[in-house]
Amino acid sequence: MTNPLRNLKLKTRMTLVLGLMALLQTGFLGLFALNHLNESLEEQVAERALQVAKTIAVMPEIIAAVKASDTAFLQPLSLQLAEVTHARFVVIGDKHGLRLSHPTPERIGKPMNDDDEDGVGGEYNNPALLDGKAYVQKATGSLGVSIRGKTPIVDQGGDIVGIVSVGFILDTVESILARYRTTLLIAILSAFMLSVLIALWFARHFKKAIFGLEPEQIGLLFEERNATLESIREGIIAINAEGVITTFNRAALNTLNLSNKDGLLGQPIQKVLPDSQMISVLENGQPQFDQEVWLGEACFITNRLPVRQDDRIIGVVSSFRPKDELDMVSRKLTRIRQYADSLRSQTHEYSNKLHTIAGLIQIGAAKEALALIGQETENHQALIDLLVAAIPDPVLAGCLLGKYNRARELGLRLIIDSESHMTDIPAHIPRELLVSVIGNLLDNAFEATLSHTGAGGEVSLTMTDLGNDLIFEIEDQGAGIPLEEQARIFERGVSTKGEPNRGIGLHLVNQLLTRMGATIIIEPADLCGSRFTVYIPKKKPSIDPKSTQE
Repeated sequence: MTNPLRNLKLKTRMTLVLGLMALLQTGFLGLFALNHLNESLEEQVAERALQVAKTIAVMPEIIAAVKASDTAFLQPLSLQLAEVTHARFVVIGDKHGLRLSHPTPERIGKPMNDDDEDGVGGEYNNPALLDGKAYVQKATGSLGVSIRGKTPIVDQGGDIVGIVSVGFILDTVESILARYRTTLLIAILSAFMLSVLIALWFARHFKKAIFGLEPEQIGLLFEERNATLESIREGIIAINAEGVITTFNRAALNTLNLSNKDGLLGQPIQKVLPDSQMISVLENGQPQFDQEVWLGEACFITNRLPVRQDDRIIGVVSSFRPKDELDMVSRKLTRIRQYADSLRSQTHEYSNKLHTIAGLIQIGAAKEALALIGQETENHQALIDLLVAAIPDPVLAGCLLGKYNRARELGLRLIIDSESHMTDIPAHIPRELLVSVIGNLLDNAFEATLSHTGAGGEVSLTMTDLGNDLIFEIEDQGAGIPLEEQARIFERGVSTKGEPNRGIGLHLVNQLLTRMGATIIIEPADLCGSRFTVYIPKKKPSIDPKSTQE
C-alpha cells in the first residue's frame, strides 16, 4: 500500500507531524490538568462540607434540639445555616437516622437512607451513627448528585445522639471546570498554531541545509553515490573535520590491502594510515594534485581535495591509483610513438632512395644505381649485425634501430659504438622502462645537437653490461648544460630551450631511473655538448618505502 505522506512535500509533512505532535501533547496535558483540577476541586468541596458539618455538630443548641427531637427549632436553623455556608443543604437527623430537618419539609421524619446506599434491611447502617466516624461521600440523593460531609452529633457524655449531613451540589465544580476547559482549548489551539509556525521555519531551514532536496531524492542520490564509488577503479577515501573515515570504496580496500570493511567506517584516518597527508590538507585547506606517494614497494598517484561548507573545511576526499597503471599507459603510448617514428623515418628515407634509384635508371646510370643499392644494404646490414650481436633483446634493439632511422631523417648520425655489449639484462628490469629511458635521452640529444650544429651533427651511444651495472653513455653535440642548471634539468617543466610545454622527457627519465634504483651523471662532452651516463644496477633494489599515503 502506498504511503500517502510520500506524495507530500517535506515542508508539508514536517508541518503536519509537528502540528499533530503539539496537538496530542497539549491535548494530553489538558485532559490531565482538567482531571487533576476536578479531583482537587472535589477534595476541596468535600473538605469544606465535612468542616461545616463538624462545626454544626458541636453547637450546644443543635445537640440539645436533637436530643429533644425539636424539629421546629432545627428546621429553620438548618435552612439558615445552609444559606450562610452556601451549602446546597444541611440535613439533621436523630440517632435512628430519622430526619429532623430537610430542605423539603415533606421528607422530615423519614429515614435518611433514601439519600444514601447504607440502608440494609430497613435499618440505617451509617458509619457516623454506628462507629462515630466522620466521612465524606459523593452520592445521588433526593436533591441530586452532591458531595456530602457527615459527622455524628455527640453529647457531653460521649453518646451519639444524631447526625449532621452537609452537601454541596457539583454544579459549582462543573462551572469552574467549564471555564478551565475554555482556557485550555485556547491554549491548545495557540500551541498548535505556534507549532505550525515553528515547523514552517524549521522545514525551510532544513530544506536549505539539504539543498532543497526531498528525502526520497536524498535516498536516490545516496544509492547513486554508492554505485558511483564502487564503479570507480580509483581508490576513494573521505574523512570528516575530526579526521574520521566517513566514506571509502572497494577499490580503496583492494589497492591499500585493507580489510575489515565493517570496522573501517568511523575509524581515525591516522589509525588506519598513520602517515596520511589528508590531515595536513584538513588543516591548511590546500589541495594536492598528482602527488606521488609510496606504500611498501608500490607507488601511487594521489589527489587530495578539501570539502568546504560556508567557508569551513568539513572534510577531505582523497583519490589514488597505482602509478604502474599510468606508467603502463605511458609506456604503451611511448612505444607506439617510437614505432610510428621509426616507420615514418624508414618510409621517408626509402622513398628518397627509391626516387634516386629510379632517376639513375632512367638516365641510364645503372652502375651508380647498383652501387647506391649495395651501399644502402651494406650500411643497414652492418647496423643490424651489430644490434644482433651486441643486443639480443628485441625490444631494445628495435628501439635503437628506430632511433637510428630517426636520426638520419633529421639529418643527423647516430653512432653506436661497435664495442658496445648489452646481453646481460636482468629479467626484473622492465624493458618498457629501459626503452623509455634510452629513447627519451636520445631524443633529447637529437634536439640539442640539431639546434646547435644543424644537419650533419652526430650523437654517439656506448653501452656495456660488464660489472654490477648496465651502463649507457649518450653524448651529443649541443650547446652543453651550465653547471647551475644541471641540478634543475630533471624538474618537470624545466628546459634549456626556454620553450613552453617542454621539460617533460628528462623529468620522466629521472622518475623511471629512481624507480629502478639507477643514477644519472651529466658531464661536458670531449669537444662540445653534454654526456649523459646512466648506471642501472643489475641487482634488484630494495625500495625504502616512503610514508604514504592517503
